[in-house]
Amino acid sequence: MNKGIVKSVSKSRTHTFSKFNCDKIVLLTGLGVEGDAHMGKNVKHRSRVAKDPTQPNLRQVHLIHAELFDELKEKGFDVKAGEIGENITTEGIDLLSLPKDTLLNIGKTAKIKLTGLRNPCTQLDSIKKGLMKAVLDKDENGNLIRKAGVMGVVLKGGEVKIGNKITIELPPKPHVKLEKV
Repeated sequence: MNKGIVKSVSKSRTHTFSKFNCDKIVLLTGLGVEGDAHMGKNVKHRSRVAKDPTQPNLRQVHLIHAELFDELKEKGFDVKAGEIGENITTEGIDLLSLPKDTLLNIGKTAKIKLTGLRNPCTQLDSIKKGLMKAVLDKDENGNLIRKAGVMGVVLKGGEVKIGNKITIELPPKPHVKLEKV
């Protein structure tokens, strides 16, 4: 499917793991979500800042597909939008199958370029014991599948709110699979 909608938007001014649901968020070109602790041209995730604070921030916006919450519910985890740190919860798009550099057009003007997969961390278990394992899987060849969403950078700013339509622009071929970022 090449269209979806925004189900929820969230942000947090501090480095809390969960983010707080809002009516809308504003994406700033080259920076991320206005008022979010991870906004900035350079990396803001504390573990990455400790290694090299000058590296580019390829994780300005975190998106998760709402369908993951349905899957987790079947495994006994009642997870709410924003609870595992995403800024935008989508519906109707298989985010994990999109190639690197896919463009997501959201609402009237916002445009995000996907940079990679979120690498889930053990902080997920502080929300619900066993949650980290629940967002990981293996394919038929035994390769790890990360289901905790995708990361992107803001190419064009704008307001993003619940109900906004999302359209997909695939990059030129050959497509490159999303990897952890």
